Amino acid sequence: MKIFNSQTGKKEELVPIDGEQVRMYICGMTVYDDTHIGHARTFLCFDLIVRYLRKSGYKVNYIRNITDVDDKIIARAKELNIDASDLTDKYITSMQEDFRNLGMIDPDIEPRATNNIDSIISLIQILMDKGHAYTGKADVYFSTDSYKEYGNLSNRNTEDLIAGARIDVDEEKQNPADFVLWKKAEEGLTWDSPWGRGRPGWHIECSAMSMDALGKTFDIHGGGIDLKFPHHENEIAQSVCATGEDFAKCWMHTGPLRIDKEKMSKSLDNFITIKEAINKFPPEVIRFFLISNHYRSPINYSEEGVLEAKNSLDRLYTSLVDLDLTGEKPSEQTNIVSSFTEAMQDDFNVPSALAALFEIAKSINLAKENGDTKQANILGATLVNLSEPLGILQQKTEDYFRIGATLSDEEIQTLIDTRNKARDDKNFELSDQIRDSLLEKGIVLEDTEKGTTWKVQ
Repeated sequence: MKIFNSQTGKKEELVPIDGEQVRMYICGMTVYDDTHIGHARTFLCFDLIVRYLRKSGYKVNYIRNITDVDDKIIARAKELNIDASDLTDKYITSMQEDFRNLGMIDPDIEPRATNNIDSIISLIQILMDKGHAYTGKADVYFSTDSYKEYGNLSNRNTEDLIAGARIDVDEEKQNPADFVLWKKAEEGLTWDSPWGRGRPGWHIECSAMSMDALGKTFDIHGGGIDLKFPHHENEIAQSVCATGEDFAKCWMHTGPLRIDKEKMSKSLDNFITIKEAINKFPPEVIRFFLISNHYRSPINYSEEGVLEAKNSLDRLYTSLVDLDLTGEKPSEQTNIVSSFTEAMQDDFNVPSALAALFEIAKSINLAKENGDTKQANILGATLVNLSEPLGILQQKTEDYFRIGATLSDEEIQTLIDTRNKARDDKNFELSDQIRDSLLEKGIVLEDTEKGTTWKVQ
């Protein structure tokens, strides 16, 4: 199993620190608004990675945090005139509902920043005691000058990082790149500390939560590419300075998502929430689309692209129609299975893995045409088994094609029977009317040698 390490810029063999257990921390949501499809892309990729690692025999301790104290949360709560904790509770529930609708597994632990304040304060105190942090007129800062490897993850020196980042002018800082560990405040979410009442900075939260859950050094730390600097850069600096040991062994970052080739932004009126997306398309189609690119590659979200993904997923499900997979054992020793495994073992190359799945679907269809029911069933079980870590093809075919239908199965079948009788009577005008009326409702009829079947467009 090889994984691309963002810190070294190369693929490296996965060798868990604790033998077979992979300890993995993913930076989660800051909960002050609805989750959007950019979030879905990132967390679906890591969901897939965890699933595949477990399918491959690794034990995975999967941690995904929740940031429930942040300036954006305080500002939004004030804007809505509600308590900040009520705001975060609302959006945590909403987030979990969205993620489960997309078929994501729950993390083993989902720590909240507000439940880890004591650990955060203790970590800041260690940095203070070791001379890596200092107090300004009000806030506590990390001294980037005290960590000579600062910028290693981004592969740039401090001057370049400062020039490339939006760092507010702050006369309290000894270096413009220094960042807040503890922010003095009296309003909103605040706690007592040795440096006065206030709240933690964003970066220190993740260091404390990840090390509390996984230890000083763990296997994989991940997140979106937008977190690489400054968030992950700052996490490394403060964690290594506090412990004197390596922080994460491997860093993984997902590529950005664009909407019709533009950055998603409310100001551009192209902001799409997960709820909006799955109201327009079935959740499994959204999932299939968002995982279909390599996790490190950019992805462009468009309705045309999602429809293409739906057509592709339809093809896979169609190959499974009329198969009896009950008790059928999937094949493990075929060239196509090997191709799938090799692709996934090579830094989770999903596009190549999907190509292998479509080859299996073709073989299923050929076996059906040749009347080889046993071979078709074995291949079908293989297809479903390989697709499990991708989170697709786990529904019954009739359930998949029923999603979105505005008529009951009985109503659709009655119309199909009426159409078939009309065709037998050579009443093609009525036959076409029924076909077209069903198509208007998103139901596509397919005439085969075995009869007429239907699916949702």
